[in-house]
Amino acid sequence: MLNAYTVNTLRFNPELCNNCVMCTTVCPHAVFLRMNGAVRLEYPERCMECGACQVNCPTGAISVDSGVGCATAMMITALKGQKEVSCG
Repeated sequence: MLNAYTVNTLRFNPELCNNCVMCTTVCPHAVFLRMNGAVRLEYPERCMECGACQVNCPTGAISVDSGVGCATAMMITALKGQKEVSCG
């Protein structure tokens, strides 16, 4: 079971966003949504800080300290052969 990771380093600047929707395409947890032609940071609590959105954002509208949050916990859990991940 994956616990919600409610505090993270994800930041989104909508003024820099060109609405290319790359973040919505690469995010494994649907943190971003496109609504009425604009991308929005809709579910920040779902972010596991993997960094895919930041790496694929062509305008630098997204920043996140990848490797510090839930993604790291998931990798360590997998490497140890454990079944449950706690991201808190």
